[in-house]
Amino acid sequence: MKSFALILIPVVLGACQPAHHETSVFIPPAVPDFLPAIAYPEDNLPTRERIDLGRALFHDKRLSKDNKISCATCHKPGMAMADNMPITPGVDGRLGLRNAPSIINTAWGERFMMDGGVPTLELQALEPIHNADEMGEEINALAAKLSKDERLANMALAAYGRPIDSFVIIRALAAFQRTLISSGSRYDDFATYGKKYALSTEEIAGMELFFSEKTQCGTCHSGPFFTDREFHNIGLYKRYADTGRERVTMSTADSGKFRTPSLRNVALTAPYMHNGSVPDLRATIEHFNSGGKGHSLQSEHILPLNLTEAEMASLEAFLNTLTDKKLPN
Repeated sequence: MKSFALILIPVVLGACQPAHHETSVFIPPAVPDFLPAIAYPEDNLPTRERIDLGRALFHDKRLSKDNKISCATCHKPGMAMADNMPITPGVDGRLGLRNAPSIINTAWGERFMMDGGVPTLELQALEPIHNADEMGEEINALAAKLSKDERLANMALAAYGRPIDSFVIIRALAAFQRTLISSGSRYDDFATYGKKYALSTEEIAGMELFFSEKTQCGTCHSGPFFTDREFHNIGLYKRYADTGRERVTMSTADSGKFRTPSLRNVALTAPYMHNGSVPDLRATIEHFNSGGKGHSLQSEHILPLNLTEAEMASLEAFLNTLTDKKLPN
């Protein structure tokens, strides 16, 4: 999964300046008090028209060159907007390099994609659309194709006061994705709202272990989203076929480094790792317990943990408490 979107910034931002248009009232989605406020771009404040258009585009298979793949093909609501395949096939059945991650809570995202090669949520959509192993389409050809749909054309005018073009497509998709907020887990009931019976004894033991000096899980999986948003080499391999962050920075010091994923809803998003190579939560815990494969750039936090079977079971139990009781659909 290459970061083509950076090349296209001048095309999308320079050639497609926003038109002055009054849309419906600003309607930010409800955000719990314990989460930070969402910083909306001035040219893409959320309105009902923009969100509805983004939702329609998200589920539209015409976004792909062969008209068979939509955003929802890889980001399934029942799987916390992720996929259960290691690598989801793209156009003509092509396989890329990376697993489809959850896109829930991307409203607070920074440096998108697993390698951080895309700076904003608006520009992120260009990556899968243009990627030959994913949707394989060209944004201006896509706009021409969608413009023939009278319903979508009218929705674009209502949302942004202009016909369907690259400006409209990427902003509508971002407006919809910012509504995918998840914060209602049993862990939140316990830790934020003081419901002491929300977690079992085993789950509490797993939580304490997760945040302990022994495991240091909470060092990288920190904050309300359980991620430091940084890039780490976790020693998955001694030699990485996909060099991760190095593809963006062109620095060998970043080889094998990938963005720390959020652990919210992690029990629903297997398989894991950048390439979907780890099948389940227990195998993931066992990897960290082993101390990794010993890559030369492996994070200093990845060390043998010597956890017992009971401790690994309690960690897995805790991770299951991070599942939202009512996921966005």
